[in-house]
Amino acid sequence: MTNRSKLRETIMTIIYQITLYKKNNMEYNVDDVIKENLEIDNKYVRDIVNGVLENIDNIDKIINYNNTKIEELYNTKGIIRNKLKINASINNAIIFKQIQKEYGSFSKYLLSFTDKYPIHETGLTTSQLSDFISQDLIKKGMKFTGSTIIYSYLQAIGLINSHEKECYLHQN
Repeated sequence: MTNRSKLRETIMTIIYQITLYKKNNMEYNVDDVIKENLEIDNKYVRDIVNGVLENIDNIDKIINYNNTKIEELYNTKGIIRNKLKINASINNAIIFKQIQKEYGSFSKYLLSFTDKYPIHETGLTTSQLSDFISQDLIKKGMKFTGSTIIYSYLQAIGLINSHEKECYLHQN
């Protein structure tokens, strides 16, 4: 894995952790969460995380992005500048909001696929659960939501616990 890939993975982990804190109305400090994950004080990462979090809190803002905003994003350093992925993010925000409305929350939607929580498994990059959720999201019209991406997301939010027994984060 390249340093850039490691950094991207770390940033996504940080964003998911903070999203969980917010969802559960828990106190958090962005700098502390970043330091916990990177074990350093990294302003560049903090700025990216804060920028992404600003948009996580404003899904309606994303839904209403116009061509000017899309072009601005396409020219922003520090994010993946792929028009298909940027447009997919807007499309996915619309579908995410529809799922929230239909199920009451995105969490309830995810839990409608399983009665087991958390699921303990290691050594996988996809599962039957991530396959089902991915297929359903794609059927609903989401883009870039393959089974591997969904599996990673389920790990990040704690629905799947993939920590080995030797890991201090392993839960019995």
